[in-house]
Amino acid sequence: MKKLVFDYVMKLNFSDAVTDHRFQLRCVPVSGPRQQVVDVKINVTPETELETEHDAFDSVVITGYMPQPHDCFEYSVTGIAFVDNDHIKPEQYKPLYRYDSELTVPGVTLGAMIERCREDLANDEGSSDPLDCARMVMQRVFDAFAYTPGSTNIQTTAEEALAQGKGVCQDYSHVMLAVCRHLGLTARYIAGLLLGEGATHAWIEIYNDGRWVGFDPTHNRLVNDDYITIAHGRDYRDCMIDIGTFSGANVVQRQWVNASVHEQVA
Repeated sequence: MKKLVFDYVMKLNFSDAVTDHRFQLRCVPVSGPRQQVVDVKINVTPETELETEHDAFDSVVITGYMPQPHDCFEYSVTGIAFVDNDHIKPEQYKPLYRYDSELTVPGVTLGAMIERCREDLANDEGSSDPLDCARMVMQRVFDAFAYTPGSTNIQTTAEEALAQGKGVCQDYSHVMLAVCRHLGLTARYIAGLLLGEGATHAWIEIYNDGRWVGFDPTHNRLVNDDYITIAHGRDYRDCMIDIGTFSGANVVQRQWVNASVHEQVA
C-alpha cells in the first residue's frame, strides 16, 4: 500500500470575457476497489455554486454555471489516496466493456493487429489465461507506437492513431482496449494520475476472476500503487476530466494543467 498526496490544477485563460459558462468536471478520485480517498478539497475560480453527483460509471461529476463575464477559469482538487493493488476488492461484471465503443472501432490497421494477436494466441499453449493474453497485447501496442505529444487530439480514434504509429497515453489505451475486446476480454478505460508525471494519465483494466487488473501500455507494465484512478468508462469520452460551453465572440483559449503526485511516507 502507498499513501499518495495529489494536487491537480487546471487554468483556462480566455482572450476576451465570456459569459454563460457551464462546465462539467470529472477531476475527483473516488474510493473504490483499489484505493481509498480522503481529505478531498475542491476550489473553483470564479467562485460559484457546485453540484455533485455520480454518473452511470460511478465517477464523481461536478457541474457549475457562471453567468457573469470572466476571462479566466480555474479549478483545483487536492487530497490523499491510499492505493493497494495487492488487495483489490471484487466488482460486479458488466458486459458493456466487452464491445466496441465510439473511439475503439477497428479499421484495416487495427484489424490487422487483432489478427496477428489471434495468431500469437493460437500458437501459445498458455493463451487461455486472460492476463497473459493482455500482457501480449500490451507488448504489441507498446512496440507499435512512438510516444509523440501533439500528434493526436481528443477526437482521434484508435484506428487513426495506430495507422500513424504515434500518439499519447489515450491512444495507446484505446488501441489496447480494441484489441483486447476483440480477443474476448472485458476491458475498460481509466483516467487518472501517476506518481512523477505532470499531467493526467490513461491506462486500461482487464476484468479477471471478479477483479479489475490494470495495464499501462504507454509504459508497458502492470499498474501498481503509483496510480490513482479518477474515472473509468468505455473509452476517453466517458472519462473527460473537464468539458464546458460558454458565450463569447472569437474567443481564444489557453490551457495550463499541472498534476502533482508524491508518496507520503510515515
